[in-house]
Amino acid sequence: MMACNALSSLNFVAPVVPSSSTISVPTKHFLFSDALHSATRSKLALPPPPPRVASIPLPPMSADYLAGEFSGRGVAFEAIGDDCVAKLSLDGGSSAVLMLPSGLVTSYKAPMWHGAKMELLQTVVSEGEDGGAAEVRGGVCVDVSVEGEGEDGRFSWRPRGWAVRDVRGNSGDSVQVELISRNSKGMVDVRYVLTLQEQVLSTEMEVSNSGTTPVQLRGSILSHLNVSTPDATYAVGLEGSDFFKRPPFSSSFRIVPPEVDQKSKLGLGKLWEKLKPQGFTSGNDDGMEDKMEGEEDDNNKRLTDEMSLIYTSAPTNFTIIDRGRRNSVVVGRDGYEELYLHSPGSRHEHYSKYAYICVGQSALLKPVVIGPGEIWRGGQHLHNPNL
Repeated sequence: MMACNALSSLNFVAPVVPSSSTISVPTKHFLFSDALHSATRSKLALPPPPPRVASIPLPPMSADYLAGEFSGRGVAFEAIGDDCVAKLSLDGGSSAVLMLPSGLVTSYKAPMWHGAKMELLQTVVSEGEDGGAAEVRGGVCVDVSVEGEGEDGRFSWRPRGWAVRDVRGNSGDSVQVELISRNSKGMVDVRYVLTLQEQVLSTEMEVSNSGTTPVQLRGSILSHLNVSTPDATYAVGLEGSDFFKRPPFSSSFRIVPPEVDQKSKLGLGKLWEKLKPQGFTSGNDDGMEDKMEGEEDDNNKRLTDEMSLIYTSAPTNFTIIDRGRRNSVVVGRDGYEELYLHSPGSRHEHYSKYAYICVGQSALLKPVVIGPGEIWRGGQHLHNPNL
């Protein structure tokens, strides 16, 4: 599940990488892919939200049931123990793998200009605690929490146990899998839609607040991009963006290098638990000032050093270029105002399991407030411009 293969001996010609300004994303459009493939707009637009989904029974999480219900739509379901995976594939060569019920995207393979397919995501499979079931980290995940006031007092809930609500599309054009999760109080419903197109993988959310008081959404759509080494990787298009330096936030899906994990055990990098509506108030134990702020002065930022940054004014699209593998990924966002960027640094072996760059469309410094009866939408889009 992890792509760490070196380049072959073919004489590749480096692709033309678009800058962040070459792709226009209308702010009122939910799908980044609409700007790239207008012909498929009607097929990819999210359907209207269901009426109070708490009244709609969720389908069983069974590979046999899902295969029978949604077969012939460009998605295959396979059982893995008590869980299952959804394999999305297009005739043009693009493919993705979605784990259920965790909602973790463990693979996104895209066709390249040289005719082969390349794995764009980094995942790591390790033995679970106490020798238990295997644990999968990395890939693309929806790792958010919703907080608010309910009838029984204040609640904090993280969407888990995603159920498949619908599958749309076909292998010749685009494939879309819609998942849903609801909190036990029936106040908040979260829809999570994964869309695979020929050159775009979109991860989108729709959060509905059916309660009588506002709720706050925190967290990130987090992606681990597979690279040869951070030393050969650049973030293009972030010049002039304001940022804060922050320790890496805790997540059960993050790939964590040993030295970062050790810091977390010492109480460093517990960012998730420190989140407050007004910002961060914790102390500093690792030499990184908790409220350090700056402005990005490099439009071709080399990601050699270990870093963990939250950009508060980044453009809606920027590009990750990996010169070692001679490919690039344009990262786009909707709805979210913040961009999270993490590099584990280049001390690790090239093409190893720690050769990745982590990006996230986020609400970490400032939560998203969703009023009673309101619906909020946000998403992340990984565009492969290498055909």
